[in-house]
Amino acid sequence: ILTISAANGEMSSDDKAYLAQLVASRTGLPQAEAQKRVDEVLARAEDAKNKAKAAADKARKASAAAALVGALSLVIGAFIAAVAAALGGRQRDEDEAGYLRSDSRTVTTAVG
Repeated sequence: ILTISAANGEMSSDDKAYLAQLVASRTGLPQAEAQKRVDEVLARAEDAKNKAKAAADKARKASAAAALVGALSLVIGAFIAAVAAALGGRQRDEDEAGYLRSDSRTVTTAVG
């Protein structure tokens, strides 16, 4: 009864009365005290449910922030890699041009 009521979010008055009667008969408490205990248990269950929802919401927000930071890091890394590749390509081209010029002078000198 408690599990189904916790899942639904509320308990019918018939179920509350039955639980209070069951608690009263098993513990020897007066009906009013048993009803009070049932209400306390239901209040604690609702409080636990609310705390679990709050914790899940907090975890969701934290994971969303972590995913955003991760995606931003990937974009920054891709940009840096592209710039480094462009600079490396330019340096390679300049080195090859210098190498070809020095080779052509050597060849020209050797032939001429």
